[in-house]
Amino acid sequence: MKHNSYLYASMTKIRYCRVVYVLQVVVNVIVVKYMLLVFMLCPFLYSCTVINESSDFTDEGTFTSGIEGPATDDSGNIYAVNFDTEGTIGKVTPNGITSIFLELPNGSIGNGIRFGSKGDMYIADYKNHNVLKVDMKTKVIDVFAHDSSANQPNDIAIGNNNVIYASDPNWSNNTGNLWKVTKEKGFELLEGNMGTTNGIAMSPDGEKLYVNESVQRKVWVYDINERGGLSNKKLFFSFNKYGLDGMRCDETGNLYICRYEKGTVVVLSKEGDLLKEFRLKGKKPTNITFSNDFKLFYVTVADRGNIEVVRNTLQAM
Repeated sequence: MKHNSYLYASMTKIRYCRVVYVLQVVVNVIVVKYMLLVFMLCPFLYSCTVINESSDFTDEGTFTSGIEGPATDDSGNIYAVNFDTEGTIGKVTPNGITSIFLELPNGSIGNGIRFGSKGDMYIADYKNHNVLKVDMKTKVIDVFAHDSSANQPNDIAIGNNNVIYASDPNWSNNTGNLWKVTKEKGFELLEGNMGTTNGIAMSPDGEKLYVNESVQRKVWVYDINERGGLSNKKLFFSFNKYGLDGMRCDETGNLYICRYEKGTVVVLSKEGDLLKEFRLKGKKPTNITFSNDFKLFYVTVADRGNIEVVRNTLQAM
């Protein structure tokens, strides 16, 4: 009996050791697989990391809380609306020196700014339902187009042949329109009863138009035909939280979007993949423009009343 008991105890101990060994092997395999997965995903995880990389390009409070519409001229100067007081356009040199560029007439207040192919400045005047045109040499301001039925022309993008596209939100009922604007025909409605249309951007080849809806947090993309019409509307990207504001494409077609109240600029590839998110000092970025070499981008920030600048690390990737 003692021999059988000893044999039984020995066999039980062997079985126990085998179970422990198998469990150790399984745990090691799981750990190794997890580490391999993290290693493989590291580049992607890093590319989507939120990093605080902005600094002040202008002093806080240089512009009002209505700061918007930055645009860059051929010399690298940055222009934005509401410098010191409402209804003005401010100018900032590449070295950060600020000055008033002009005052808009008749109570007009600007929002989005863009430069046309001939160097003229175009301004969305939401107060008087205009798109204004500014001769940069003489500073003469003309009404390029007017339509009293527009809610409030907000952001603009300029395509081939100086065709202008304008977002037109109605903040009171969370709807909006999309307009085509030309000198010959004025405002032509491309699509009505959308969400709160806000940010708008043109692809560098002039073949795609991106439009976002702030409250609905959706970004749409359209094909642009030879006459400037739109077709083949598709949902490009949808966010779960925070509002959307101004947008701009870089020279490779990546789309940069201001995340209002989140305090970031998110970058999407032209295929719709999330590439990176840049953290700003302020929480309410309204719009964005680039330096002429695309190595920097400048963001207007409503809650700080200034322009922040970010070194575009995507250019090195």
